[in-house]
Amino acid sequence: MKKLILLCLSALLHLSAYSQGWPSDYGGVMLQGFYWDSYGETSWPKLQAQADEIAPYFQLVWVPQSGWCNSDYNQMGYTPVYYFDQRSSFGSESQLKNMIAAFRERGTGVIADVVINHRNKMGAGGSWVDYPIETYKGHTYQMLPSDICRNDDGGQTYNWANGKGISLSENNDTGEDWSGCRDIDHLSPNVQNCVKAYLKFLLEDIGYTGFRYDMVKGFYAYFIADYNCYAKPAFSVGEYWDSSAKIREWVNNSRGYVSETPTSAAFDFQFRYRVRDAINNADWRWLGYDEKPLSADNYYKQYAVTFVENHDTEHRINGAEQDPIRSDTLAANAYLLAMPGTPCVFYTHWRDCKYNLKQMILARRLAGICNTSSKEEKYSAKDYYAATVTGKNGTLLCVVGNKPQNYSVSRTQYTEILSGKGYRYLLSRSANTVWMDVPDGTYEAPLKVTLSAISKLSGAKIVYTTDGSEPTAESAQISSGGVLSIQSSCTLKAGLLLDGKVQNVQTRVYQIFEPHDITIHVSSDVAWSAMTFYIWDNNNNQLNGNWPGKRILTTKNIDGKRWYYQTIRLTSPEQYFNLVVSITSGSKQTVDVTGITSDCYLCIDGTKEGTKYIVKDMTTDITTDLHLPADAAAGGVSKKAYNLQGLPVSGVNRKGIVIEEGRKTLYK
Repeated sequence: MKKLILLCLSALLHLSAYSQGWPSDYGGVMLQGFYWDSYGETSWPKLQAQADEIAPYFQLVWVPQSGWCNSDYNQMGYTPVYYFDQRSSFGSESQLKNMIAAFRERGTGVIADVVINHRNKMGAGGSWVDYPIETYKGHTYQMLPSDICRNDDGGQTYNWANGKGISLSENNDTGEDWSGCRDIDHLSPNVQNCVKAYLKFLLEDIGYTGFRYDMVKGFYAYFIADYNCYAKPAFSVGEYWDSSAKIREWVNNSRGYVSETPTSAAFDFQFRYRVRDAINNADWRWLGYDEKPLSADNYYKQYAVTFVENHDTEHRINGAEQDPIRSDTLAANAYLLAMPGTPCVFYTHWRDCKYNLKQMILARRLAGICNTSSKEEKYSAKDYYAATVTGKNGTLLCVVGNKPQNYSVSRTQYTEILSGKGYRYLLSRSANTVWMDVPDGTYEAPLKVTLSAISKLSGAKIVYTTDGSEPTAESAQISSGGVLSIQSSCTLKAGLLLDGKVQNVQTRVYQIFEPHDITIHVSSDVAWSAMTFYIWDNNNNQLNGNWPGKRILTTKNIDGKRWYYQTIRLTSPEQYFNLVVSITSGSKQTVDVTGITSDCYLCIDGTKEGTKYIVKDMTTDITTDLHLPADAAAGGVSKKAYNLQGLPVSGVNRKGIVIEEGRKTLYK
């Protein structure tokens, strides 16, 4: 066995060295763009619709495995069947490509969840070991029963196959077994060939930026080196669920025999455990306890992807809580976003705490913190923990705990820029910059923005503009601590005026919300005798009365398809609507469609989730009949430009998909 492994690995020597793994001095933040069973909320069209809000804060978005799992039921993707058929429970291949392209156009890469430790079968005739025949660029790819590890499922697979005259691989698994599917043999040249083609396909055809490798404990890390050196992803991170010592060993082994440096980062599980234990025990000394996380190691912090929650640890349902952080979500994320390593924010935390997380990310960016920044512990006690992290632009002091306000700070050295339940951020005065306390986003007028000068010089002045132009010494001035009242959508730029020169200009883009109508359109690919809409908003206000709601009689034809529709009023930037469509009696109904904030086109297809019909979002596929706001001129042509949320945008703020004169225009 050892001889075979060495022979196989020695064949990799001809490959050119690939040392990217994870970039050094990387200042980006990653978003886990899903949670368990988030099919409706984080479908590809729903993620694409959020690109304008997500991209300014996250440079990477990690999404679930996107290949077809050979099932009509919703699947998270962790039992993969097809590699080159990229339809999933989150959307079609075209919707996936559109979503990835939308983020890429905004400077954000999308990370593919790559599940290659195991593979699910086709199940033809009750078989455990049959896989699809797939074609890519004129070549045929198919894994065989002989590509399955001999000791899969503790020998159960072998016993089953042997009884049917089917031969498995002669090689045992090179890592831990996973019983949910068949563990594939990465020593097999056929497996390697299939995987390499699959990875190239994800990068070159689908448009992914990098990979998150699932369950890398299941096979030798040397194979990660082989695959990454072949495919050359810009980013690679492995899920190695173990101690820091074991994770460091895995990162080292990701060099294989082909690279001088690791070819992959790894999730920093000990970082997560320290945060969990501090919160769940109400004892913040846990943040300084051994075992030290990857991100605390001067060498390995480059390869540390830190997190505080994910789909495997979150609270799901009663009785299946996993291993959640039970409180202090803001404190957990404040610590995460201040520390070295590359932070990965969990989607539900982003969804529920956007305003605060935006502020934290902006503070991290203002200090210039990156994955290799230096951390120094300042205080560790039961009630609170304090540490400084030195970035390229300044030093950020992070205090988290039950009583963070009790930590005494020199006001001559630091200025407090953020505080909230369980956390404080203070920035060194040597940064010589400007802090604007309100992050980019959509708000109701008037919007109050406080500007603070972070400087050792007393009387430092702030100059600013609201039209997107660069401020000069002659621009409008405001004293530190002054408040600007924003009445309309604008781009605010502010810098510190020192010795007659403007330094360190910061930018915020604000959109002022105006109540407006949105229209929900529904069609069906199955025969329904009627359409009834049950609509409620995020405050549980029912728009069409009690269940099953209101029968819809208004229809229109678009591209040969009949659409039932209802127009409703969006009255605040926080408001969103949810929908269930049924026939009049409610005997047939769809799954819940959630988070509606703009015109949408929804199609009921013939597939079901249990007894409920699945709804596909077709909004991005509709190019005609776009809804125009109320200021439309006579003849149906809008005088203004609007984003997909119906909000007006000015010329300087035009980015992404914009509706102008009833047509979609993409601004890069």
